[in-house]
Amino acid sequence: MIYFDNSATTQVLPEVLSTYNAVSEKIWGNPSSLHAMGEQAFNLLEQSRKQIADLLHCNIDEIYFTSGGTEGDNWVVKGTAIEKRPYGRHIITSSVEHPAVLNSLHQLEKLGYDVTYLPVDENGRVSAEDLKTAIRKDTILVSIMAVNNEVGAIQPLKEIAAVLEDFPKIHFHVDAVQGVGKGIQELLEQDRVDFLTFSGHKFHAPRGIGFMYKKRGRMIAPLMSGGGQEKALRSGTENLPAIASMAKALRLTLENEEKKVAQQKAIKEKIYNHISKRSKVTVFSKLNDEFAPHILCFAISGVRGETIVHAFENYDIYISTTSACSSKKGITSGTLTAMKIPDNIATSAVRVSLDEKNTLAEADKFIEIFDVLYEKFKKINS
Repeated sequence: MIYFDNSATTQVLPEVLSTYNAVSEKIWGNPSSLHAMGEQAFNLLEQSRKQIADLLHCNIDEIYFTSGGTEGDNWVVKGTAIEKRPYGRHIITSSVEHPAVLNSLHQLEKLGYDVTYLPVDENGRVSAEDLKTAIRKDTILVSIMAVNNEVGAIQPLKEIAAVLEDFPKIHFHVDAVQGVGKGIQELLEQDRVDFLTFSGHKFHAPRGIGFMYKKRGRMIAPLMSGGGQEKALRSGTENLPAIASMAKALRLTLENEEKKVAQQKAIKEKIYNHISKRSKVTVFSKLNDEFAPHILCFAISGVRGETIVHAFENYDIYISTTSACSSKKGITSGTLTAMKIPDNIATSAVRVSLDEKNTLAEADKFIEIFDVLYEKFKKINS
């Protein structure tokens, strides 16, 4: 079996699962309880928070636990809108954000907020100049993802941060879900970034756990009200086994990151160099530094994306259409549409997404099966 769908979810590492099970079995007190078992759980909770903070080179009180990227994105977008409502109702984002951001903004538009959706170029990247032009006196939030989950484009976060230096009261949120362990840590750790959102299952932690970085001094309204956990900003009994195992998964993912990134680049390049020579193939992801090392999006003209996915599945190779969130709904890629790719090509798009566990031998096998399928599709469409 070859698993090339890591942008959808990654396999939980054995060491991470071991931590999850151990905490579930041995440290099952409520971190909010006053007794010794509660204190033991609380200490592990804070140790996990500190480990994540140290790995991100930030302060321990800047890390907040969530259920994942979707909750994190919703929290920053809606929490900022609520908190800063007296100061403005204008928000700026890109036209290629994850649905967790876009659908949150659609909800806010119904409540009277005004949203500017920045266009992207042929590579799926926004322009810092467009952002500067879009900023108004009532702008309260800029939300731009780090790495596009469909084509792998890395947004110009440094340039965006430079623009926002002149607007210190505007919250700057970066959806970093696809950026962990992909060699862009320097982009994520810029001082002007106010909020970062992460999802554990994208880096070998269990599903249903994530975290948010909130810069000291930045105010945000809670969406989860209740017992006052996470400094009263995100109530609900903490999922300690998942939190502890996520902290471990993050540490393991960031170990030898440079070597792991080089491996993913080599696999992507090998597949890219082969399939891009085919006349009916359009490749949307590039090999340069403006694209992440782990995502390769392409289309085979005349063949629907879901057909390509199932054809590879017959050979025990797992890829996806452009987004796991929309793949079962038959929705055309929002990113490719924003990139002005014609519908007849966009509906043929599929995504290969890698992690450090993938190998060049798997790339060779993928190429072998690709050639078989390509010839088969060519005969059907001839």
